[in-house]
Amino acid sequence: MKHESSLRVRFCETDMAGHVNNTSYFIYLEEARGKFFQEVLPGQVNSVGRFILASTQCDFVSQAYFGNPLVIRSWISRIGRSSFTFTHEILVEGTKELVAKAGAVIVHFNYEKQQSEPISDELRVCLESYLKTETAERSV
Repeated sequence: MKHESSLRVRFCETDMAGHVNNTSYFIYLEEARGKFFQEVLPGQVNSVGRFILASTQCDFVSQAYFGNPLVIRSWISRIGRSSFTFTHEILVEGTKELVAKAGAVIVHFNYEKQQSEPISDELRVCLESYLKTETAERSV
C-alpha cells in the first residue's frame, strides 16, 4: 500500500531558474513522512518522538514550478531490527509526471539513552501494511 499526501508549490520554494529549488524537496519529503506518521500510526503506538533521520537522498528527474500541485507517494521498502526505509515518489498531480525519487532511513531511537532501540511488534505491524519491496513492485 502507498500513502499519499499533496501540496502546492509556493513561490518562495523556487529559485532564479524558476523551478523548485533542490532544498525544497527535502522539506516536502519531511512533510510527507510527518503526515504518514500522523495518519498511519495509531495513537497507542508509543513511538511518537522516537524517530531520528539517519539518511536521506533524492534523485531529481524533472522540474516542478510555482503553482504545481504535487503528490508525494510514500511506502516502506525495508524494515530492520531498529530502522526502516521510506521510498518516495514526487509527481505532478494530474499529469503524474515523475519529478523526483527519494528515500530515507528512519531509526527508532531512544533519546534518553542516545541509542537505537528495537521496533516494537505493534509498530512493525503498522509499517508492514505499507511494505512494498522492489521485487513485489515488479511482480504486480
